[in-house]
Amino acid sequence: MKQTKYILPIIVFAQFCCTSLWFATNGVIEDLVNNFTLNQSALGHLSSAVQFGFIIGTFLFALLTITDRFSPSKVFFVSAVLAAIFNLMIVLEDHNLSSLLILRFGTGFFLAGIYPVGMKIAADYFDKGLGKSLGYLVGALVLGTAFPHVLKGFGSSFSWQHIIYTTTVLAMLGGIVMLVFVPDGPFRKPVTKFDISVLFNVFKVHDFRKAAFGYFGHMWELYTFWAFVPIILKAYVELHPEVEFNIPMLSFVIIASGSLACVVSGYLSQVYGAKKIGAMALLFSGLCCLVSPLFFSLNSEVVFVIFLVFWGMVVVADSPLFSTLVAQNVNAEHKGTALTIVNSIGFAITIVSIQLASNLIDVMEVKYLFLIIAIGPILGLLGLLNKN
Repeated sequence: MKQTKYILPIIVFAQFCCTSLWFATNGVIEDLVNNFTLNQSALGHLSSAVQFGFIIGTFLFALLTITDRFSPSKVFFVSAVLAAIFNLMIVLEDHNLSSLLILRFGTGFFLAGIYPVGMKIAADYFDKGLGKSLGYLVGALVLGTAFPHVLKGFGSSFSWQHIIYTTTVLAMLGGIVMLVFVPDGPFRKPVTKFDISVLFNVFKVHDFRKAAFGYFGHMWELYTFWAFVPIILKAYVELHPEVEFNIPMLSFVIIASGSLACVVSGYLSQVYGAKKIGAMALLFSGLCCLVSPLFFSLNSEVVFVIFLVFWGMVVVADSPLFSTLVAQNVNAEHKGTALTIVNSIGFAITIVSIQLASNLIDVMEVKYLFLIIAIGPILGLLGLLNKN
């Protein structure tokens, strides 16, 4: 099993490559708006389309127990190729909002065979130290999510089509790497028959429910924050006209900072426990929501950016820890299905929060927006710490 030490870096690399598809359109949203004559509200709709596709995909993957019945690496590869194809089709001409929504839905659907499946593969290899392993894995997701922003930050060096091409090639590369170099793990216990009752039975476990509820509260905030980082930066510039930001590059820094936080939280969980570190991160991200209006009023753009970077770290630092708690509180043969159904519900929640924020932005100032989003971390923390 000496080769096992190379498995985690390979999984992390493949996860980064494939999840770069997730916010590919967010990094080029202004170009899409101008090129296809879309409304500014397209950002929220396109983000939600990916989330909705992911929800339907994860629900069907969980319902059919695909990840537990078939080789996870093969599922990952097929999903990566199909998600990449849907992403690539964005560069075709004569799109409208409807056709773009369909393509983003398709990408999200097959991301269901990438993100939770990657966690399942890690769980099949790392029975001990799972929090640390998933810290690296979710960190790769965060970095992949932020990647389109850094490409856009280079300005004219990358056209929006080149960003789509780049993320497409990366996704296919990630799928191939996973298929070729990551066989089924030593702790995998395949399920040989279809059993729909697994979807319901996992929630009968008290500690599983607590971990899931914490994750749900975390998800209410996470993707809304990620989707609105460019809008938050733009709103600050509008309040302080003397400030100039490279918004795409700063968006990358703010979102990507979470990748480091995931790794650190994974290591800390080995010492203090996944539940304690996850609860602390959820508490801090909720506090960031509540105090965010105050930072918009500051005349120091440096302090404002530092605050957003800190927020970008704590908003996702708990993600691998909740996934760890979910995986640890379910039978080994049902880990894949459990992770997938929790992901499905969690991402369903992100659609509600993203759409709520997209609608509220027309009737309230951006700086007050996250006061409402704070309800997610608050309820998540209560669910996680509930002793009943």
